[in-house]
Amino acid sequence: QVQLVESGGGLVQAGGSLRLSCAASRRTFSDYVMAWFRQAPGKEREFVAGFRWSGGSTYYAESVKGRFTISREHAKNTVYLQMNSLKPEDTAVYYCAASYAITVVTTFDADYDYWGQGTQVTVSS
Repeated sequence: QVQLVESGGGLVQAGGSLRLSCAASRRTFSDYVMAWFRQAPGKEREFVAGFRWSGGSTYYAESVKGRFTISREHAKNTVYLQMNSLKPEDTAVYYCAASYAITVVTTFDADYDYWGQGTQVTVSS
């Protein structure tokens, strides 16, 4: 069983920064794909960023490229999402997700098996 726990959300003004963390329970995620999704009120959940834990390319939604950075800290089994130059349209609940079944990053939430509880990010104008 995999447990994911997000933290780091909050209220920030437009142009500000936040760093989200996703602490994962497994001892190793070397065969997993990890990703961040978000869901704004009244909208479907959408892909934000992802990578394969063992290495390789990182992938970003066009709307966050150049502003958000996904990274990991192996020793802590933690995934981060550094969010800079935040905009009001970034307001959403952000979810960490993991998948053992897929071998490449996908943007479809149905491909991910494990989810955190979500953390609220609110960007004021």
